[in-house]
Amino acid sequence: MHDHPFVSEAHEGKPWFEWLVGAVVAVSVIVAALGYTMAATVIIAVAAIVTGLLRLVLRERSPWKVRSVAFDSFIGIALGVGLLASYLAIRMLI
Repeated sequence: MHDHPFVSEAHEGKPWFEWLVGAVVAVSVIVAALGYTMAATVIIAVAAIVTGLLRLVLRERSPWKVRSVAFDSFIGIALGVGLLASYLAIRMLI
């Protein structure tokens, strides 16, 4: 009976933390709309790196769970670093 993957909230992240990440994204959107694209990019990048590091350090106790510890950590940290690198590279071209 337990041959299927778990999809319930009991095995995923904590909803309060997911709402917090959503609020950070909303703040970033508002900041970007006000014309502060660098600040908005930094907000998203830091949020991604923090969620990746949180998952890496806290492992199964982490409030941020999507897939495996390795996947979540790599995607979060790589997204944050890659976003900052891309933004800075584009700024250097202008």
